[in-house]
Amino acid sequence: MGAWRPFCLGRTILTPVHEQERELQREMAAKVSGSMPDVEVLAVELRSPEQACVYLDRPSGVDIALCEEVTGLLREYLNRYALEVSSPGIERPLRTREHFALVVGQRVSLRTAGDIEGRKRFRGEVVAAGADAVTLEGVDGTRADVPYSEIVRGNLIDEGTP
Repeated sequence: MGAWRPFCLGRTILTPVHEQERELQREMAAKVSGSMPDVEVLAVELRSPEQACVYLDRPSGVDIALCEEVTGLLREYLNRYALEVSSPGIERPLRTREHFALVVGQRVSLRTAGDIEGRKRFRGEVVAAGADAVTLEGVDGTRADVPYSEIVRGNLIDEGTP
């Protein structure tokens, strides 16, 4: 079949899910921040082709009233997706340098779009949040630099409270 290329179905090109999620996150973040500048759309995760989960945060916290208000702002997406609007929870989504800078010293789990050092899945402690990549240290002491642009999923690891 030759080199890999996007799969075409008629005239529709099927884009990788993580690219769809990034585009939705950009669109939704612009819409929300235009009306509510203190609210951040942390991530959008497609749980199925018809269901999207939107993770929010704001300095004063996320409550049901905020989730309802944001759902109203995103009403135009309801013709394509069943929307779930949520707080970040214990296993907070992490995607950007700013997100990782807030969790230096904590353990995270990452999945990447492409291979980095022969792997797509990483678990470890965030030791640095550089300009272009997060540095993780695994339990075996090895370090990996993972570019933010390659991160498809990133979450804090819930280690419970002692």
